[in-house]
Amino acid sequence: MKQCPICFSEQRPYFQETVLRKYRVDYFYCDTCGLLQTEKPYWLDEAYESAIVCADTGLVERNIVLSKLLSCALFFLCDKKGKYLDIGGGYGVMTRLLRDIGFDVYWSDPYCKNLFAQGFEASATSPPFEVVTAFEVLEHIHNPLEFLQKSLKETGASTIIFSTELFDMYPPKPDSWHYYAFNAGQHISFYQLKTLTYLAEALSMSVFSRHNFHVFTTQAMSPIMFRLIHSRFLPMLDRYVRRQMQSRTLADHEMLMQCM
Repeated sequence: MKQCPICFSEQRPYFQETVLRKYRVDYFYCDTCGLLQTEKPYWLDEAYESAIVCADTGLVERNIVLSKLLSCALFFLCDKKGKYLDIGGGYGVMTRLLRDIGFDVYWSDPYCKNLFAQGFEASATSPPFEVVTAFEVLEHIHNPLEFLQKSLKETGASTIIFSTELFDMYPPKPDSWHYYAFNAGQHISFYQLKTLTYLAEALSMSVFSRHNFHVFTTQAMSPIMFRLIHSRFLPMLDRYVRRQMQSRTLADHEMLMQCM
């Protein structure tokens, strides 16, 4: 029996597929919470020989789009003067984009080199953080509940904002969903809205979800404003936020110059 790490129900075999072009891997589905995930991922060291997959051609565009959504979420739904931590921050693109707008964001990632947000690693400050962000991270995690509990405890955050693509009702067939990313081998857990609801309840948090953008929080949050930032009004809201915030680009440059 394989036990679901979220709701602890039994997971049943769902399909089998080749990962990294060489390993025949079983995928298991939980009928209770809707989580789909691989067997224990013994191939991850090989999959992470390069932290960022070369075929991820959407990395920059994805960060630009998500930075607009995130800046509006932080400004209208959270404390815009708070301190934030981007976990699984990759090359530091998101951290740099948000600091350029004016938010006090820091970076962490155990697998990737920080190229664009040097000097603003998590070690440069200390908890608590108002918000933790985790973009394109949860699909890489085999025990998402444990990961979220640990992240919230260590950062003192009351809100986590993250992205991951969801499937609807039942997992797509292996040849019909690009998000499985079998050849890369890094995506090992897959979610639907029901799964996120189970996760949020286990964390005693409320859940807000729209497309691939999700929020777990213990704070009061406006559902109307959450929907607005995912509407045709986003460009207007983004421009308003940028006018109201003071960019940290120059101040960060001057601070880093002093450290050279």
